[in-house]
Amino acid sequence: MTDYTSTDPIGQGIQWLGDAQNWEGVNGIPTRLVEHLGYGALTLLISLVIALPIGLYVGHTGRGRVVVVSLAAMFRALPTLGMITLFALLSTLGLMPAIWALVLLAIPPLLTGVYAGISSVDRAVVDSARSMGMTEWQILFGVEVPNGLKVMLGGFRGGVLQVLATVAVVAYLPLGGLGRYLIDGVSSNDYGQVFGGAVLIAVLAIVIDGLLALLTRFSVSPGLRVTARPTAATVGSEKTVANDTSVIGVQGGTS
Repeated sequence: MTDYTSTDPIGQGIQWLGDAQNWEGVNGIPTRLVEHLGYGALTLLISLVIALPIGLYVGHTGRGRVVVVSLAAMFRALPTLGMITLFALLSTLGLMPAIWALVLLAIPPLLTGVYAGISSVDRAVVDSARSMGMTEWQILFGVEVPNGLKVMLGGFRGGVLQVLATVAVVAYLPLGGLGRYLIDGVSSNDYGQVFGGAVLIAVLAIVIDGLLALLTRFSVSPGLRVTARPTAATVGSEKTVANDTSVIGVQGGTS
């Protein structure tokens, strides 16, 4: 335990983060960080396997929209800690009860993001692709997914942040992760540890959000990011058409 010289929780948190012994061993910050990311990655993998095909199907066909929206709203309202406790009681203590509870939290933003991304594609573009003889699979992955990728990545980004911020509750079972510092700190009245753990979780979420923002920026096709500007020839032709129209209008009025 860190020997604090400050009585302020913020000062104690800074001292806790600066204590070298908190960065070493099986209970050190690097180990807890890897555990935290591992829990989040497993949750997102399972959630994507469930949400991605459903979202693609609903977005492409338009079937089941009401069901998707209703289920997403219902899952968002579920208390994560309560679901972890319920799954633990129904099965056994371990990793998977907590993971399944987090999956229920991660599915709504992922599912709605995929569905909204596919649905946001201009139907005229889709109809044009279909009239060219493209199959439904070619339309989905060659037209709808590239055009709706930005919205889809936005849903993925929201799901990742929710999982990383909430995965700390798995320490309640008890398991590892950065949430271990919150649970242990509260039980031992070590508020420096609590503050330090909260800062680590917040910084991790900010860093991951920044990386996902860069991923979103560079994953979207440049043709979909750049707004077309009118060329000089286009502007000149528009002025010519406007002048011709005005002349015709004048001639028609004097005849």
